[in-house]
Amino acid sequence: MYLHEREFDIPVVSGHKHLFYHFREMVKDQLLDGEIPVRFVVSQTDEKNYRCELGILAACENADFEEPVSIFHFIHRKVESTEAFNSVMIVPTGIGAEIGGHAGDAAPVVKLLSSICDTVVTHPNVVNASDINEIPENALYVEGSVLCRLMMGTVGLQPVRSNRVLMVIDNHEDEIFVNAAINSVNGARAAYGLKCPHVLKLNPPVEMSASYTASGRAVGRIERLELLFDVLEEYQSEYEGDMINPWGGVEAILTHSVSLMRNVPSAHSPMFESQKIANMDPGVVDPRMAAEAVSVSFLQCILKGLQKSPKIITDKLAIRRPGVFSASDISCLVIPDGCIGLPTLAALEQGIPVIAVRENKNIMKNDLAALPWASDQLYRVENYWEAVGVVAAIKAGIAPESVRRPVFPTHVATKSSATIDCLDSLNFKTADKSQT
Repeated sequence: MYLHEREFDIPVVSGHKHLFYHFREMVKDQLLDGEIPVRFVVSQTDEKNYRCELGILAACENADFEEPVSIFHFIHRKVESTEAFNSVMIVPTGIGAEIGGHAGDAAPVVKLLSSICDTVVTHPNVVNASDINEIPENALYVEGSVLCRLMMGTVGLQPVRSNRVLMVIDNHEDEIFVNAAINSVNGARAAYGLKCPHVLKLNPPVEMSASYTASGRAVGRIERLELLFDVLEEYQSEYEGDMINPWGGVEAILTHSVSLMRNVPSAHSPMFESQKIANMDPGVVDPRMAAEAVSVSFLQCILKGLQKSPKIITDKLAIRRPGVFSASDISCLVIPDGCIGLPTLAALEQGIPVIAVRENKNIMKNDLAALPWASDQLYRVENYWEAVGVVAAIKAGIAPESVRRPVFPTHVATKSSATIDCLDSLNFKTADKSQT
């Protein structure tokens, strides 16, 4: 089995109406036998086409596992729970985001957002900073595909006290990096009580390579993925639905496939290619990259995040149980402006307010305002300070624009007398007929 990306165009629909369903049907035509979609992104929209990028798990015809529910499967939430106010914050991996596209540099935003929310759901790309993970206590740390399915209404999240973590690493030819990984695990066990029964070395390793799409988004190709899935099957009793840490240089597409196929949250971390590279002095780097410049294993953020990452609930009845976080519990979504993927499309269909931040510039080229949002569903703001203000206003139940000036006049519409006369005539005749 192998993972790869495919790029293609999908024709634009008038008014971008029923966009989610349009994508779902058109993607079917792009798949070959034995291919399973694991990630979907719209990188650019113009007058004629949506430029789409699809992560695909291929050569699955003879694989010994049950095919997962489609990533495009959607369940509309019947109600919105108002017992608590909960936000989802996303900074997609590989889009060159100004904030959150480096090494955990969006973590301060999550902490700020968490101060006014009961719960914030986010993903590793936002808070992972090598040996640092300052995720708030009221945050749920889930892998990107799980977050997508949460928004789509097909899974729920159950908070846990702690998890057992199974770590899988490449059997690196330079033992210093294997030792660094083992020392990271042992440090976590001693310092904050991590449960990690095994560190497994893959030999031969899963073969990975990094590349870029035409849009400039970072992607990758992964081969011999069956080696990883075989290990997860063999050691299933060691984690039993808890956490896995596949270790590798290719990011989201790997963890998306693991979480989708095994229904277990996962996270990833890089590994130095050689000791020569590790010994290079990068000098004083951009502060956003500093956490990586001072780490050898890049692993503590993963271990800390996975320790309390919530359990994935897929049973339809169990998702409705008290204590399980579902799409009905989501109050708003905060994203960089221009990003269209499954979470944005799900929010559009679920009626979830979206706050899009312009200052978090990225390579995606989509006009979110062109989508058919309901009234007061999309807020495009300049920065995360303003985003938090909009979130606070939504939480307080007031129109965000009411705290700014000028206050524009209320729109007044006039109903034509012809329409009123017609209705009066209809009512009269109906009443008259009932008397005869």
